[in-house]
Amino acid sequence: MSDSTPSSKPANSPAAAKPAAPMRRFGRFELRQLLGKSTRSMIWLVFDAKLDQELMLCMPRVVPNSAAATEHWIKTASAGARVLHPNLAHVIEVGQVEKWPYMAYDRALGETLDERLTRQPTPLPLEVAEWVCQYLEGLAFAHEAGHAHRDVQCATLIIGPNNQVRVLGLEAAQEVFPANADYNSVTRRAVRDSAAEDILCVGLMLHRLLSGRPVLEQPDLHLVVQQMQPTGHELVRMGWETPHPIPEPLRAICNRATDRQERQRYHIARSFLRALDGWRTSAGHDEQGPIALLIDKLQRIGHLPSTSTALQRAGQSSAMDRQHTSALATLVMQDMALALELLRRVNNALKQSGAAVDGTVLNMQRAIAMLGLEGVQQAARALKPWPGPLNETQAVMLQSLMKRVHRAGQIAQALRPAGYDAEVVYLITVMQNLGRLLLQYHFPDDAQQIRQLMQPPEPTADQPHPASMSEQAAAFAVMGCDLESLGTAVAKHWSLGEELLHMMRRQPPTAALRASAHGKESDNEVLRLTCSLANELVDALMQPEAKRVAGVEVATKRYARTLGLGLKDIQLALNPEAAPPVDRGRSGFMPLDGDAPKPSALRARLAAKAAADGGANGDLPH
Repeated sequence: MSDSTPSSKPANSPAAAKPAAPMRRFGRFELRQLLGKSTRSMIWLVFDAKLDQELMLCMPRVVPNSAAATEHWIKTASAGARVLHPNLAHVIEVGQVEKWPYMAYDRALGETLDERLTRQPTPLPLEVAEWVCQYLEGLAFAHEAGHAHRDVQCATLIIGPNNQVRVLGLEAAQEVFPANADYNSVTRRAVRDSAAEDILCVGLMLHRLLSGRPVLEQPDLHLVVQQMQPTGHELVRMGWETPHPIPEPLRAICNRATDRQERQRYHIARSFLRALDGWRTSAGHDEQGPIALLIDKLQRIGHLPSTSTALQRAGQSSAMDRQHTSALATLVMQDMALALELLRRVNNALKQSGAAVDGTVLNMQRAIAMLGLEGVQQAARALKPWPGPLNETQAVMLQSLMKRVHRAGQIAQALRPAGYDAEVVYLITVMQNLGRLLLQYHFPDDAQQIRQLMQPPEPTADQPHPASMSEQAAAFAVMGCDLESLGTAVAKHWSLGEELLHMMRRQPPTAALRASAHGKESDNEVLRLTCSLANELVDALMQPEAKRVAGVEVATKRYARTLGLGLKDIQLALNPEAAPPVDRGRSGFMPLDGDAPKPSALRARLAAKAAADGGANGDLPH
């Protein structure tokens, strides 16, 4: 079996045995068109006079090398044909003509992706994601049933009239073993290895669809795999010259699927599917994306587990009255889950009542006064006790993250503008980490994947100092959305105001800093940047010891002039119990260029304003 070009006929193909006839035949089938071919398999459009209909025949490119190999092919193909799924093409017949085995499919299932690209060469990214997601659905089901495709190509993706995608040719291209091989001993290893290559080839298919051109100028995806690292020397990365703009989450997903490091790629079809489907549903405003799943989990098991039972006991004590609001607020702030729950309840209650509120309530004493002791007790009872549904390892990871966030909150309090409420600054810092906290609690396996992707890959001769993946890119590659989007979506769900939604956004690491303008937004901006700095300092302290000093210095230099902070301010915030160092050369940090900047005019204005108001109120500054 071959295409119509004489020079391309394999020596042992059935059509090569005799001169081409006006009507080429393959057994009872009339050959009409070669729909696709690779080094492993081919797909023919044929007419079956017996059934009086057009069919698509999938068969190996090379005839099996023994009777045992042919028997194994038919046995495996028949088993694959019994795997039923809406995204797997239904096999009409598994048969053999002379030494050539084949699988037959109804042509009415649709057109191949190659055919679609002929008349629609540049589909939109959202449409591409829809096609590939459906293909992954079928492929994942086949893998879980113990089968592999072994030759994922654009021609094996069938698009129906209603845009339903099906996988064609499951098990058509089987591994080639020596003629005397024991197939019972090699099949299990072949399926495992081939399934990993299937997933990589789907990533290459996604790359080809988004880029609008064959990957490495090679239409056969199997040959592309052979040229890629670590087997070959080629890198496959999504370029910037594409038919349509590629959103960053989609670009990260595509690049992870074809990463040069095997350990960075998707190892399971469902992991690839979840990331791509997460982006697709978010971009298409579907109701099944990661944000919708998170909201559903919030409603069922809450946002975070409570770390203390002290509030439940305190709320039940008759001695707790209004004069103890300050002590009660101190207890609340020690339990991150309860502090967030009171924040949610008080602001949601104000919105539901229609009361005119200027800003978002962030002060715990005010929240407790508004909800009352009974409201605090109800909030404490509504939280799940530690560690909720997490296992021991997952609970340790969440506890570690909460300690980091708490530390960042303490640093932000030490760096805050004079006169501003420490509780407000602390809670803004926590809210800047809300997406990370929720991810670790509700999707701990995804959080682990993101951490792994952020580890720098192993150095090679070509790249002795490889760059690690950013947190945002890793989140895109795992979930299809970033952690900031998770946090802000939940804040909106909690009816928190626009000021806090703005201040929840950390300063991007690559964005330039400039002095804020005058006005209400400037006050919010100073607090946002102060909390961003605190979070960056904690991130720096979490680096290996050799990089810790440089990380703190970079963060300090970045924010110093805008926030009017000097090196001594940072040192005192990081070490509040230590006296200010006299000798900068022995302070543990490299000195800043020049003298420490004087406090900015904006910070001086904020301090004066707070003093004139008699201290900060319980809302965001306005």
